[in-house]
Amino acid sequence: MTKTLGMARLVEGLREQTGELARVVAGKDPEIRVPTCPEWRLRTLVGHVGQELRWAAGLVRTGERLPVPDPRQADPGAPDGWAEWLREGAEELVLAVREAGADARTHTFLGPRPPVFCLRRMLSDICVHHYDAAFALDAAFGIADDLAAEVISENLDLLSTPAFASARPEVTGPRGRGERIGFRPGSGEGWVITGAPGAPRWERGPVVADVVVSGAVADLMLVFSRRLPPEGGRVTVTGDRALLDRWLALTAF
Repeated sequence: MTKTLGMARLVEGLREQTGELARVVAGKDPEIRVPTCPEWRLRTLVGHVGQELRWAAGLVRTGERLPVPDPRQADPGAPDGWAEWLREGAEELVLAVREAGADARTHTFLGPRPPVFCLRRMLSDICVHHYDAAFALDAAFGIADDLAAEVISENLDLLSTPAFASARPEVTGPRGRGERIGFRPGSGEGWVITGAPGAPRWERGPVVADVVVSGAVADLMLVFSRRLPPEGGRVTVTGDRALLDRWLALTAF
């Protein structure tokens, strides 16, 4: 696993993004359709986020395998209570991670991992679902650059882990022989993904690749998570566009 944000910033980021999601959805019509999650209504999205926060906290607390919850069965309650329910779920996970011992291991779909794995996974998911809700409700979406960058890195950590292919065989990844896909932010290090016969490899640094997506970090995160089309005008694509399209199609999860 590459260098990640420290525990304090992960906790702060989880609270930030959960709080922003809570602000966007509080009191809204539960039947509003979520275009970026086309099978979901707003109630399902809110239910999923609150449900998975509590599920992740249970994984950390018990150290046991727990059934993956079905978002369609989540009950977030009445819309005027959504904000508090979401924030309580985030605090439940934060408390569970903080109370876990230094040597604790949590059962995950990749096998035993430190509890911080769940914190990173939930932060990434909530950042993206915050955008989903904001888009559905025509509300402003904001995310700090370091959190958007963390979403990209966390997703790439998953895709480049050999066990991920076994856990999620439908996500085949950019198999290949050295083809490179780059994401270049306006400043700082970018991401270069290299296709390989097994799991893809990736690194942070200067971006030299067969196809490069350039733009603001938040927009790169949205392209990476298939929420923003590369041709939408907010990012620039240079090089082998077909390679990018193939990679985006094969790595959705």
